[in-house]
Amino acid sequence: MAFKSILTFVSGPGGAGNHLDAAIELARREDAHLDVLAVGIDHTQTGYYYAGASAILTQEAFNQAKEDAAAYETSARERLDREDIRWSVESAVAQVGAIGGPVGVLARFSDLVVMAKPYGAGSTPAAEVILEAALFEGRAPVLILPDASQPKSFGKRVVVAWNQSDEALQAIRAALPILKAAADVDITIVNPPAHGPERSDPGGRLSQLLARHGVHAEISVLAKTLPTAAEVIARHARESDADLIVMGAYGHSRFREAILGGTTRSMLEDAELPVLMAH
Repeated sequence: MAFKSILTFVSGPGGAGNHLDAAIELARREDAHLDVLAVGIDHTQTGYYYAGASAILTQEAFNQAKEDAAAYETSARERLDREDIRWSVESAVAQVGAIGGPVGVLARFSDLVVMAKPYGAGSTPAAEVILEAALFEGRAPVLILPDASQPKSFGKRVVVAWNQSDEALQAIRAALPILKAAADVDITIVNPPAHGPERSDPGGRLSQLLARHGVHAEISVLAKTLPTAAEVIARHARESDADLIVMGAYGHSRFREAILGGTTRSMLEDAELPVLMAH
């Protein structure tokens, strides 16, 4: 399987940044069609205004969101007009809680979603909703890019975070087009269970699966010497000079990860490299 339908979003000041550049480059590399959704966010929160003001403020907020979406769409079209790829752009206006609708519909029919990271400095609640809609409603793999990413270089040296979960396997299968083109692939396992199904050969069957697709992968079994598995994986990726991490998303419930934390959230909050995730 190759990436033939790629989806990305532009929203907010500077929204057409590194992730749009990366999506364009990936579409060119994969000979894919790039779909862009320009999103205007209606920030209205009814119930917090004096009597009679809500309807006026709601209409003003909607009008502003509509203008924003039109401006983002125009900017994206001007950017894409300079590229030699197949593309389409459309716009949508929604409140934060309703963004998942249009995002989920488009993501469902995409091979890959590309976006900026949803957590950490400069992130917005809308970005988190877009990520979760793509993963859960759209069931699409998502490539998340940090602010400092170099979009033209990722995918040459890949760390695959393997914990034997369904989510990790789904991410690996989704990432096969990238893994097959990579120069180095490292299957990284943190504290494998002593009595698990792979106790005698951690990562062995996954390595065999990848080899049958033409992917030569090394296996690294690491001790959990840092507080979280995400930190161990991130450190290993830095030390390996990796430029992409592939991993499963939300092994626990979204509520538990949002309140108590988890590998997904920890990885994305501190991500220095592009991360490809799937659920």
